[in-house]
Parts: sequence; structure tokens; C-alpha cells
Amino acid sequence: MTVFSNTTQTGVIEETDVVIKRSFGGPWKVVLWDDDHHTYEYVIEMLMDVCQMSVEKAFKHAVEVDTLKKTIVFTGELEHAEFVHERIISYGADPRMTTSKGSMTATLEN
Repeated sequence: MTVFSNTTQTGVIEETDVVIKRSFGGPWKVVLWDDDHHTYEYVIEMLMDVCQMSVEKAFKHAVEVDTLKKTIVFTGELEHAEFVHERIISYGADPRMTTSKGSMTATLEN
């Protein structure tokens, strides 16, 4: 990213490169957050599809997100975590609930 800033001389602009470092060290976590707009069935189906979980494991995450208000659904390298995160947040609304307007909330954390 390039940032432009004025120097003390009038009319002179100095170009400064700013490097933003993103930590690639792992493990990265994908955290799924609770809401009142998605059913257990949605959570289970989504996790089975996105994370390739068994129905039993997906059900445990559905219970955990409902009771603890969040659950870690993936832990691993950044690139894979970003892929899982993107799939969750673009999964779409729960067709079983009229109040569901979109995907569940998930965050990517290190």
C-alpha cells in the first residue's frame, strides 16, 4: 500500500510505502457464531457440506454454538481456514426460517 503525505515544504508530497504484515503462522481458527435465524438442521447440513463433518460431529457443533454462543469449526493453515470461512459466510439463508436473511456469522482468528 502506498500512502501519500505532505512534508514541511509547501506543495511537496512524499510517497511512503506502508507494509501491512499478515501473520501466516497457525493455527488459524474459523469460529461460528450463534444467532436466532438458523435452525439446528441448517447448521448441521452446512457443516457437513462445508467442513465435511459427520452428522454426529456437526450436531455437537450445533449444540455448542447454541449453548456457548460460538464454536470453533475449523483449525488449520491460513489458506484452508480462509476457504472454510468464505464458504460459511456465503452459504446462504436458512430456507426453514422466514427471519433468515443470509448466512451465519463466522470469523477467522489466529
